Amino acid sequence: MKVLIVGNMGYVGPVLSRYLRAARPDATIHGFDNAYFAHCLTGVKVLPERSLDEQFYGDVRTISKDMLRGYDAVIQLAAISNDPMGNQFEAVTMDVNQNSALTVAGYAAEVGVKHFVFASSCSVYGIAQGGPRKESDALNPITAYAKSKIGTEQGLQALDTEMVVTCLRFATACGMSDRLRLDLVLNDYVACALTTGEITVLSDGTPWRPLIDVADMARAMDWAIDRKPENGGRYLSVNAGSNSSNYQVKDLAEAVAAAVPGTRISINYAAPVDSRSYQADFTLYEKLAPTHQPLVDLNQSVQNLIAGLKRMDFKDQDFRKSNLIRLVVLQDHISSERLSRDLEWQHVETSKAAQ
Repeated sequence: MKVLIVGNMGYVGPVLSRYLRAARPDATIHGFDNAYFAHCLTGVKVLPERSLDEQFYGDVRTISKDMLRGYDAVIQLAAISNDPMGNQFEAVTMDVNQNSALTVAGYAAEVGVKHFVFASSCSVYGIAQGGPRKESDALNPITAYAKSKIGTEQGLQALDTEMVVTCLRFATACGMSDRLRLDLVLNDYVACALTTGEITVLSDGTPWRPLIDVADMARAMDWAIDRKPENGGRYLSVNAGSNSSNYQVKDLAEAVAAAVPGTRISINYAAPVDSRSYQADFTLYEKLAPTHQPLVDLNQSVQNLIAGLKRMDFKDQDFRKSNLIRLVVLQDHISSERLSRDLEWQHVETSKAAQ
């Protein structure tokens, strides 16, 4: 089997490539990435791309049809990956997350790729009162990021192709990675507990978040890259996670505090309502992918994060201004003129050296 991971050098890609290499030792696995975050390594002595057979570099917005030839499966991870970045780079978010994803999928279909896997998000449910949301329930995307995800799903569903398309609506990601992000709720709480001994919950603690460890995201994508069309249909959008992993954010804070003794929890009961509150129903995923169900529970995710951060000798109380926050990395690239405001590489160092 030959697999291309588009956007493999972020938070999820290192875990996914390592998982696929172990699960499918005879597979040919390639990566394609523009390397915004290639330098954001966390506690590793070798590059995570060691799991790949080959790494390609380029902007997904300019990917060619020929780049997709010969693959059995393409996994689309490339995205402007959270709400703060989506809000600041709204046009780029739509271009990268939606337009480019649909271009890649269209090219893949044209050149005979058999399976296309799109990393979508449960955030498409937005403000969702009234219990866990099923795939058939109404969507209410309220951010540029969420709108780009559902726009891509709709475009993929409209493709006239025999290619098997799987949109995995992932729960909120968490857990340790070779390119760790701390702009995710559970990861942030663990970092706060270890550095300051205090977790500040910016909301009143009641918003709901379904969680999935990044290792279990990899497990889901491994299932999707050769899913049979009779198991869910030629096109499938499915919530990816576990029914036992819907939590209120105060529960997450309490779980972290229990794992890091002495941690205090501060909850802002006067905060305005957090619109990003939703539960998700993962019954369909449990039915379709019984051998690829999540295995990493909340407490294990917390322990893995604690171990990983301690391995890094992590002590930065001001980590929200560090390269562990993806928006900070992009802003630094822009201020240093390495990236344009459209997030295109400027190669300014080369041009200055030539002068």
